Amino acid sequence: MPSIEQIEAQLQQRIVAYPPVAWGRKQNDNWDQQTNFIYHVYRWNDLQRRIRAFTPSLRQYAINRWFSFWSAKAVERIFCELPGVTANLNQYDRLVDFTILGIKFDHKTSVFPQGYGHSLEFARKNRMHLVKWLYQHQSRQQRYHTANRLYVMLYANDGAHWKLRADISGLRQVVREYGASFDPSRLESLSIGGGQVLSDIVWFVKE
Repeated sequence: MPSIEQIEAQLQQRIVAYPPVAWGRKQNDNWDQQTNFIYHVYRWNDLQRRIRAFTPSLRQYAINRWFSFWSAKAVERIFCELPGVTANLNQYDRLVDFTILGIKFDHKTSVFPQGYGHSLEFARKNRMHLVKWLYQHQSRQQRYHTANRLYVMLYANDGAHWKLRADISGLRQVVREYGASFDPSRLESLSIGGGQVLSDIVWFVKE
């Protein structure tokens, strides 16, 4: 497994070498199956070789999926560096990435959702509203679930929220700050999917 610093270096290459691209289509299980190799390819140049023969749409899908996965992997590793955090050693458990003080969490690094319809200021003052929206509007494909989740939310004032996935050093700082002040009583609790879940948002806002 590459180090956090090695992952950041590869993600930064994507920022420099390739312009922002849309997914082209919503995430779906069929295209996920065709691009599942991204879990084992962390170098940007190796990825380029693997997708050379793809159609343009599938190529951009693979790039975006690779970028999201390796950024999330680095963030997960950062969480697991914190006191009181234990990694889930079962890599096939899609509901739990780690536990914090014994509380199980999946984590998801997300850009501030364009379709949310409210401002950053509103969202930061109304975490429960945004958390509920995120659960309700998550993909219905293989990543869908209604278990505990921590959201790492990316917001850049210039609108290029996606680039913050590559700022692993900045993400490490906000995750460490969150971990230092973690208080289970401050988690958002909501009823969804027939059960009760705990959730929270870790904000990474860049001027």
